[in-house]
Amino acid sequence: MTRRTPVRFWIESALSCISAACLALTLAWPQWIEGIVGVEPDGGDGSAEWGWTLALALATVACIASARRTWKRTHGVAPN
Repeated sequence: MTRRTPVRFWIESALSCISAACLALTLAWPQWIEGIVGVEPDGGDGSAEWGWTLALALATVACIASARRTWKRTHGVAPN
């Protein structure tokens, strides 16, 4: 019998993809957030961009880990 993958897994997977895409965008074009918001909180020194990069990297890793844990729990895979 196959088990149905819960909605939680798909939400975690989607969030990890979105945060990874934003991370890649931030690494390629650091000023995209300032362009959308229209303000420079760091005064142009780049510290805000590195903060966003770190936050997005952590969010991506956390979402991937959570999705992996949900998948293993749902499909009966023994934890490592």
